[in-house]
Amino acid sequence: MATATLTHTSALARLGYALSDETRTKILLALREAPAYPSDLADALEVSRQVMSNQLACLRGCGLVESVPDGRRTWYRLADPQLSSALADLLQLVLVVDPTCCGPDCACA
Repeated sequence: MATATLTHTSALARLGYALSDETRTKILLALREAPAYPSDLADALEVSRQVMSNQLACLRGCGLVESVPDGRRTWYRLADPQLSSALADLLQLVLVVDPTCCGPDCACA
């Protein structure tokens, strides 16, 4: 499979896309703590294994997580250690938001 290095803009857009889904965000935060098997992540996040599989495939495609074969199983980890630091920095942000913007009924689009 071919891989590509993205421009900064494309990399940030992919991270933004990944973080736009609550389940994907929870997965990234969980993997920030430690690598995990998909079944364990599904149980911890209370989602089906199919949902977990789909979300991990998305995160893998975005280049944010990587799979590591382990016998008959596969576990996942963040693809780059810098991502853990970046997520930690993002968790420190304090945002003052307009409740009419950036939601499903966003008026600013």
